[in-house]
Amino acid sequence: MDTLKASFSAGCFWGVEQEFRQVKGVVNATVGYSGGHTQAPTYEQVCAGTTGHAETVLLEYDPALVTYDQLLDKFWELHDPTTLNRQGPDVGEQYRSIIFYFNEEQKLAALASRDREQKKLNRRIVTEIIPAVAFWRAEEYHQRYLEKHGGAAHC
Repeated sequence: MDTLKASFSAGCFWGVEQEFRQVKGVVNATVGYSGGHTQAPTYEQVCAGTTGHAETVLLEYDPALVTYDQLLDKFWELHDPTTLNRQGPDVGEQYRSIIFYFNEEQKLAALASRDREQKKLNRRIVTEIIPAVAFWRAEEYHQRYLEKHGGAAHC
């Protein structure tokens, strides 16, 4: 099986990871940090807002079972893409909305998906759509956090 990658930031990565793990065709979901300027940041550094990173989920998926467009639909469903640097009670640039694309096809799909979502919401979407950059795996205790500790999908 050949898998592809997708990467999204949509607020607290615990809930985003848990939701994507339930999508048939998602082979793996890893939480971490991306989009910033600090090498190998820690959770504490990211939470302090000094690294520029966002809490991010890196997916490996089987394109025979789930399409990138379906993953984009799930991304929009999981959060409010019209709030800048905030999701629910979580505030800070580490909670901003981002689609990281790995190739031109993903970029075009993300832009088209955003435009469709924009028409539905009738409010300005602030989601960044940018090339995939370094992804720093979060500390082990963050991986599958809600699965290990229980809790709602949206933290």
